[in-house]
Amino acid sequence: MTVPRHIAIIMDGNGRWAQRKGFKRIFGHRNALEAVRAAITTAGKTGVQYLTLYTFSEENWKRPQEEIDALMNLLVEAIYKETPELHKNNVQLRFIGNTAKLPANVREKLYECTESTANNSGLVVILALSYSGRWDILQAAARYAATQENERQPITAEVFEQYLTTAGVPSPELLIRTGGEQRISNFLLWQTAYSEFYFTDILWPDFREKHFLEALNEYNSRERRFGQTGEQIKNP
Repeated sequence: MTVPRHIAIIMDGNGRWAQRKGFKRIFGHRNALEAVRAAITTAGKTGVQYLTLYTFSEENWKRPQEEIDALMNLLVEAIYKETPELHKNNVQLRFIGNTAKLPANVREKLYECTESTANNSGLVVILALSYSGRWDILQAAARYAATQENERQPITAEVFEQYLTTAGVPSPELLIRTGGEQRISNFLLWQTAYSEFYFTDILWPDFREKHFLEALNEYNSRERRFGQTGEQIKNP
């Protein structure tokens, strides 16, 4: 089996999962932690090098303040509880996004965890927090312009990518979205230009190892051509 170096996941369906059980949406977010653990564990076992999780989008700031506050508290609690397990499994944690918008206690806990796991050499888990693909491209353009004021040179895709928040990380070969929706919701717009998309009706709190492996099997059934013909791929 060919294993992608980088898998990205849009973790969708927490609210609907909770509502179907007669609970508030935050109940779904809390029960989603087991799915996160399953994804991290399975990614590590199968040899994935990078796993990016769409944890909180820029658009999510429009949600009711009660839900936002509960999510932020849950995030701090989860990072605190899961950091020892990350160390145990040699996992490195990183985060991307417009994190200046996050509460100070959330940023503090994130920095603590990323610094403490920085020397781990296994799977790299990247949390996309307060993230927007459009924002990422705009901030990259602004950073590029600010550093090129005195010597304008033709920009290339390779140069531009070094200004994205994912600089140094390979683009995801596979994007998984749970919850039945079939859109990418402003996630890694530049980086997923040639990603394979896998959509499943499974709501995120129910996502487990078998579902992760189903996505990998589907990925392996596809022919990635990058604009070439199938004959060119088979006979380079």
